[in-house]
Amino acid sequence: ENRESMLNSKSNRLTEALEEANRLFDGVCRAREAALDAQFLVIASNIGKEKANELHSEMSAFDSTAFAEDLLTFMGVNRTEETDDSEDALGGFLPSGAWQTMGEEALKYFRRAPTFHYMMGSFKSESPVPKQRIERQKKASRGKAEQAMPAQLKKMEVSHQEATEKEVERILRILQTHFENDPNTPISFFDFVIDPNSFARTVENMFHVSFLIKDGLAKIRLDEDELPIIEPLKPSGGGEEDIRAGARNQVVISLDQREWQ
Repeated sequence: ENRESMLNSKSNRLTEALEEANRLFDGVCRAREAALDAQFLVIASNIGKEKANELHSEMSAFDSTAFAEDLLTFMGVNRTEETDDSEDALGGFLPSGAWQTMGEEALKYFRRAPTFHYMMGSFKSESPVPKQRIERQKKASRGKAEQAMPAQLKKMEVSHQEATEKEVERILRILQTHFENDPNTPISFFDFVIDPNSFARTVENMFHVSFLIKDGLAKIRLDEDELPIIEPLKPSGGGEEDIRAGARNQVVISLDQREWQ
């Protein structure tokens, strides 16, 4: 509505509208209000562009007459007090020391270091030559790495599985040996699996013994003091299926470092 008044070069309505918009934007809390602010910014930008286009370059043109008048005033010439006799003096109607005053003032600006500026187009720039990329070598090396990794992982898994099976067999032989030497003395489960010097080794022992319980090669029961004891089981005539069928009940034992100590 105030577009014509804002386009006037002597009007500050556009600046006032921008300041008011900045003040109102502090209270924006909804998306619709933010959209209105964005719409106002577009309108204000268009008005500012039109206002700049209407400015004439003659407004900043150099006026030699006005510059001479300002220079004379700076050099101490007073038009109201000048006389005809002063024009016969050395230097015309200028007072004594006028040129020295202007020279001292001009000397301040000549002593400054030149400002930094770009030498627009002084050098002929050429675009750098792009380096040729060797795609085949990268793909070939990547394919070798992908082929080697699964084979290596598979080998590690097999070796880990073999180590677990060997450890389970070793623990079963130890359990059977203890039971054969003294079949009437129950074997404490905690004495059998706990390593007094290593908590990690204790957890590994409990992990390996769990395979014996799952496969029906050993069983755990409670003694008269309600403490767990472990003993090996002999395979029955029914084969491995009967052993697995009788070992269906399993439990989870929680053991932290404090209890282990």
